[in-house]
Order: sequence, then structure tokens, then C-alpha cells
Amino acid sequence: MSLMAASTAPPTPRGVHRWARLCVAVAVVVATFGVVLSTGVGGPGTAQLISNLGLCAAAVSAAVACLFRAASLRGRQRAGWALLGLGVLSWGAGQACAVWLETFTGSVPLPSQADIGYLGMILLTSAGLLVLPVATQTLANRARSVLDGLMVAVSLVLIAWYLVIEPLIEAGGDSALALYLSLAYPLGDIVMVTVVVYMLALQRRRGRDFAHLALVGAGIVAFAVSDIGYAYLNLTGAYASGSGTDIGWFAGFSLILLAATKPAGNPATAEPAVDGEGAQPFGVLLPYVAVLAALATSIIWFARTGQASPFVAYTRSALILLIVGRQLLTLLENRGLTRNLETRVADRTAELYASEQRFHALVQHSSDVVTVVGTDAVVLYQSESVQRVFGYTPAMLTGRNITERFSPESAARLLDALRSVSARPYATTVLELTLPHLDRRQRQAEITVTNLLGDPNVGGLVLNTRDISERKELQEQLVHEAYHDALTQLANRALFRERVAEALEQRGEDDDVTVLFLDLDGFKEVNDSLGHLAGDQLLVRVAERLTSSVREGDVVARFGGDEFAVLIRSALSLGEAEVVAQRIVDELHEPFRVGDRDLHVRGSIGLAAYAALGGGAAGADDADDAEQLMRNADLAMYKAKGTGGSGFASYDPRMLAGLVERLELEADLRLALERGELRLHYQPTIDMADSRVIGFEALVRWQHPTRGLINPLDFIPIAEATGLIVPLGRWVLQEACRQAMEWSARDGRRPVKMAVNVSVRQFDRSDLPAVVREVLTETGMPADQLCLEMTESVLMTDTEENLAQLVRLKALGVTLAIDDFGTGYSSLAYLRRFPVDMLKIDRSFVERLGEQADDAALAGTIVQLGQSLGMSTVAEGIEEYGQLAALREMGCTFAQGFYFSRPVPAGEAGRLLLEGAGAQPAPA
Repeated sequence: MSLMAASTAPPTPRGVHRWARLCVAVAVVVATFGVVLSTGVGGPGTAQLISNLGLCAAAVSAAVACLFRAASLRGRQRAGWALLGLGVLSWGAGQACAVWLETFTGSVPLPSQADIGYLGMILLTSAGLLVLPVATQTLANRARSVLDGLMVAVSLVLIAWYLVIEPLIEAGGDSALALYLSLAYPLGDIVMVTVVVYMLALQRRRGRDFAHLALVGAGIVAFAVSDIGYAYLNLTGAYASGSGTDIGWFAGFSLILLAATKPAGNPATAEPAVDGEGAQPFGVLLPYVAVLAALATSIIWFARTGQASPFVAYTRSALILLIVGRQLLTLLENRGLTRNLETRVADRTAELYASEQRFHALVQHSSDVVTVVGTDAVVLYQSESVQRVFGYTPAMLTGRNITERFSPESAARLLDALRSVSARPYATTVLELTLPHLDRRQRQAEITVTNLLGDPNVGGLVLNTRDISERKELQEQLVHEAYHDALTQLANRALFRERVAEALEQRGEDDDVTVLFLDLDGFKEVNDSLGHLAGDQLLVRVAERLTSSVREGDVVARFGGDEFAVLIRSALSLGEAEVVAQRIVDELHEPFRVGDRDLHVRGSIGLAAYAALGGGAAGADDADDAEQLMRNADLAMYKAKGTGGSGFASYDPRMLAGLVERLELEADLRLALERGELRLHYQPTIDMADSRVIGFEALVRWQHPTRGLINPLDFIPIAEATGLIVPLGRWVLQEACRQAMEWSARDGRRPVKMAVNVSVRQFDRSDLPAVVREVLTETGMPADQLCLEMTESVLMTDTEENLAQLVRLKALGVTLAIDDFGTGYSSLAYLRRFPVDMLKIDRSFVERLGEQADDAALAGTIVQLGQSLGMSTVAEGIEEYGQLAALREMGCTFAQGFYFSRPVPAGEAGRLLLEGAGAQPAPA
């Protein structure tokens, strides 16, 4: 892996194309530069000018490109490219100085200031190359890289000795410094080339930096060739500025420019080869090319001069030693590689053997049975797991036709599956079959057939067989649980609806389908008194009795709770459904023995026949008809329950119309408060002593926009059932208190007593005292002038919670009254516990006063009870003077009724309050 610290983006196609165009442009410029200098177009002066300016421009351009590349990198790459750029810039500065000296002095002496810039390139460029990151190397590879570099260096020194160094030493110079400078240039070039070769040798991977380094190396080699040519021509006195030697410098800087501008490779696509793999052929052969070049130069030189110096001999010996050392190192590496290869082969062989054994063990001990058969269904291979799954040994099946032990149906299906995949290589199919176990039990199996006839390692059709008997049993159990009641094991609602839809689909023209919907009467009392366990046992007994009461083929279902249903198919006009319904009712009259108790429940049954649908709704399917039948039976059941229970009723379309009307009324009631359709009427309460109006009872009325005035008996039960009574009750309470305060402000006296009815549903909410307190605060109504009336059911349900509610209400200072007293089941103990101030005698006792002595005695008893408990009494429903007189004689405190006034709107009630209501008959 490369030791790069930079994070460069992968090259884009646009960037690559741009660099390719730059390469073409640079090649054209270099070629033009070479043609001008080699042909001398325009004369020596022109060539010299072009050479000086071109070299300066090439050096500066390459330097700027290197510095820009360094700015985009990080770590060692930034430092390496920065040093390369500074080295090229140093050479450019030296060249600029030389041009200045040549222009203004006519010559460039040796040594001069320009030499500082030239030599600075050697130092900075070599340092920059060595700083660049390289691939991770082992010690042997690093040693080989060093030997490669030394071989190249010694070869180049030998070549330079023949061409430059020895002639320079023999020629001498104007001074020792001039001689040393002359020798420094070729030796510096050798150092740079050696560093390049060393770095290239280290780049033995196909990383993304090799191309950049190769371009830089090619540029330095071109530069070194020009340096050697310059030194040689300068030695012979043939060099002149603007000659062909300058082309190498220009080309070298151009290559460095291309290296700096070349887009970086994509790190994701770099090959992470292990050390020693992917070596560049050029990096391996370059040292030998240098040695051969040195050898050829030595032979040519000796053939021309016939002389040899001790330096050459020593250099040759050093070169031979380096070659031998490199070969010994290569030999050692090859031996290490051979041992490593042998170890890897042994490890791979062991791994393959272990994998084979592991695969064999998995096949033999797998829960799947693996079988290989030919196209003729003869078993070629059978895994041992077949004995564990199906009881057969492999020997009992191998070599035999696999279908021999199958049933004819299973054998035919398997042969069809084998034929379907045989013509398609690697085709697969899955099928489920019933297969025999050795002990003759039938097992459900899933078989996957795969065509591996073309695989030389298999050469057959592979059957992977899995025993899915337990899964099938679980599926059947889950399906049964999804469609049956867990307690009674009868069909549930979902299955019953499907059975009804099927019956409708299969119904003939003369057939009928009837649904019976049954609800138990009295089951809730059993559940509440004896507990859910006894209730569940009772439901199981009811289910058994229902099953025995119906005909064979009828479907009995439980929908939940104490709701049951029966599906009956019969011929038209035979009345069989009614017979079954009556039989069920009669059977339910018999007591049920649960534990050591005899429990009595009854049943209310609703019947709905398909014939009553008129042949079904137009465009409706059987599922819709099934839902409608079940809904109609439900409606009929409520009709049967409303008539007293323990019987049955058939569906009548008017039941649905009543339900629709109730739903419409409920929807309108939800909007009545928002639309302001509700009104309060007020019925006065009269003091029996002086016939004075002492208060009113607020009674709600609904003025419907299309139905007119709706009787409270029609919408109050709906409000109770839907919970709308809670916001309705708050509105009544607030409006009644507001009206009382309005009368008080008009008359300038204390507000009259205002009675407001409170529903049991309001008592179910723990915030009732808070609501009352809030209304009293908002309206300013004195608490002692507000009377809250409730029925006896409040005393009987959730006794402790309702007692706490009444105590909190009493703490506010309001008066509490029991409405319709005598019709419920409240006991004297309840009356003593609850903080009640007033008893209202139900109108049923008042209207028969004078007719039956028992009713008069009962009314008198209620008055005496109230007196004994310190409660006042109010008689409701007085319509005749005789009733008024009798109640006065009993000692009743207050009175209400049509005798005094009907419930009237607020304006008329206000006049009653001003005028008083005497003990005279109210006008009709």
C-alpha cells in the first residue's frame, strides 16, 4: 500500500482529456523548439534568443506546475513536489542570470552566479525525489533497490569518465574551482539519475504514482543527456548557446511539467498487491540496461584509444561485485519464494481437504435429505440423513428407482418435476409431496429438484428433501385457531361469515339461507356474581347445547362474549329456521349445571333469511349479502330482547329504518349544540304551604330544523348511550344558572331555586364537582340555590365512588335530590349514607291518588320517610286538585305538575315568577 498522505480526488474523464490535450500541445512546442534549434532558422542570434527565453519559460512553467501540485497535496507528497518545484525554479533562476550576463557582458564566465542556481537544482531535486512516499518494502527489496541504484550510478560514472570526467581532468581549467564546477555537473546528473532509478525500483507496485515519477525521471534523464553534451561540447570548444544541446533541457522541463499536471489515479482502483508482486519490468531491467551501456561505452572507448586506466578497472570490478551481490540476493529471494509457495500450496491443500470433510459432514448430518438421481429416477447417491428423517438406510435406496416406495400420485408428480428440469441446465423446481416413512407413517415433504447433469462433479438431478410435517401441523393449527373460538371450539365470526357467503353462493332457486343471532339473557349477572371462570364454563355448556339443538350440517359459531350465531340451509317456505330457533329457546330453559350450582339463562334470538333481502342487493356479491344477513339478524335479536327476551323475532325492514333514523338523529344531535338548536323550558316548583313559586326545574327541549320539536324521550336515551349527555348536561347546567341570575338581576332579588337533572354518565366522570364549581363561578349562581337531581341508580352503581362524588358536590353547598323516588331499589341504608336533601315522589304514585288506597299509603310513606330523615319531599305530576289536597294532608313540602304549569320557555317562566302560580288549574 502506498504511503501517501494526500487525499486527491479520482480523475474525471474531463480532467484526463484536458491533460491529453496538454500533452499534444507540449509535444508540438518541443518539436518546434527542436526544429528551430537544430536547423538554425533565422540565424545564430535568433536561435540563441529563442533558446534563452524558451529555457527560462520552460523552467518557470514546470516549477509553477510542481508548486501548484504541492499545494493540493499533503504530507510527504506536498514536501516532495515542493522541493522538485524549487529545484526547477532554482535552475530557471540560474538560467536567467546566465542570460543576463551573456546579454550585458557578452559572456558567461565559469564560475559565475548562474552556477549557484544550476547546482541548486541538483540538491533540491534529489531531496524532493527522496522525500516522495514509496510503497512499503521488505528489507530484501530495499537492499535490491540500493544495489540497483549503485549499479546504475557506477555504470553512469563509468560512461561519464570516458566522455566527460577524464577529458575534463586532462584539460584542466582556468582554476581549480572551475574544474570542480565542471566535474560537479555530470556527477550531479549521475546523482539525480541514480535517485530516479532508486525511486523507480522502490515503486514495484502498480500504484497511482509510478507514472508521475516515471515522467519526472524521463525529464531528468533528458536533462542529464544535455548536461553531458554541454560538458563534452564545451570541452571541445564547440558549444554555443542555442545549439541542439539545449533541446534536452527544454524537453526535460516539459516532461516535468506534464508529470506535475497529470491527474492523480483513483485510490479505489489501485491494486493492493503483496510485496514483490506486480513489479514494473522497467524497474527490474533498468540497472542491466545501464550496465550494458557502460560495457558498450567501455568497449568502444578501448577500441578507439587502446588505453585503460586504474579507475576504469576498479569501477568494472565494483560493477561486477554489485551484479554478483544482486544475483545472490535474487537467489535468496527465489528460495524464500519457493518455500513460501510450497507452504501456501500445503496450506491450501489442507484447507481444501478440511472444506471437503466439512461439506461431507454437513451433508450427512443435515436436516435435509440429499439425493442424486439420473434422468431415469434411479438413485445414484443417497445421504445418510435419510435414515434419521425417513428411517431408510442409504443402501436400501441406492441403485433403485426412487419412486418405488411412493404412492402413484406422488410418484407421478415427482417424475413430472424431473422431466421439467432435465432439459434446462441448472433449472430448479419445488414441490410438496406425501412420502412414506419406513414405519408406514405418511410424512409431508418439500422437495427442491435442481438440474446438475452438466456439472462433472455431480452428473445428476439433485433432490433436497425436507420433512415439513411439523410445519404443516402448525399451519393447520394456526388456521384452526384463526377460524375457531378458543373457548368453545366453535367457528368464530370470520369463519361464520365465509360459511354464510359459501351458502349464498351455492344456494339454489328453491333454497333459502337463514342466520340466527343469539344473545344470552342474564349472563352478565352470572359473570359478575360468580366470576369469569364460572361464566366461561357456562358458555361451554351453552355451546354444547346449541350444537345438540341444531340439525346436522348447520353451522354454530360464537362471536365473543355471550353472542352466538347459527347458519341454517333449508328449502323455501318450510319454516325450518323457526323450528330450530324455538328448539334452542326451549333447550335454554333447562338449567345449566356448573360446579355445584344450577344456573339459569335465557336466549334472545334474531332471525334473518336471504329471501327477506329480495334476492340480494343489485350488484352486491355474496360477501356483501352475508354481512347484510348477519346485520339483519343482529337487529332482529335486539327486537327479541326488547320484547322481554327468551324468544325469537324475525327481521323486518322497519327495524333497519328505525336504526337508520336513530343514527341520523344521533348525527344531528352532535351538531345541535353547535347550531344552537337546544332550548330550556322551565317548570315551576310550588311551596305547598302558600302556593308560591319557589323555583324551577330546567328541562331541555330540541327544536330540530326539519323534524320540529323532538320529544326528550327520543333523544335523551341516544345522548346517554353515546356519551353526548356529558356536554349536553354541562350546557343545561350553565344555561339554567345563567337564566336564574338574569331573573335575579331583573327583579333585584335573590335567585330562585333552580333544579337540574344529572345523568349517571355524568357521575361516571370524576370531574363533575369541578364542572359544577366552574359553572357556579362563571355565572355567579349561589351554590345553595342550585339543586342537582339524580335517579336512584346513582345510589346503586359504583357505590363508594358515587358516594365520594356526592360528598364533594355537597361540599360545594348545592342541594341534592333523588328523582323518581320509589321506582328503584334504593334501601334505607343507602339513603342514610348518602348526603341527599330532597326526595321527589314519582308521578306514577301521584296520578293514582284517590283511586287505590295502596298508592296513597305508599306516597304517604315516602313523605314520612323524608320527614324522618330530615329531607323535604316534592310531588311530581299533580294534575288535579284532589291530588294536591291529599298531598297537603300528608305533609308533602313542594309540588310540581300541569295543575300549576307546563314546562314553558324562559320568557313565560319569568312572568310566572313575577305573578306567582296560584293553586288554580293552569290554562290548557
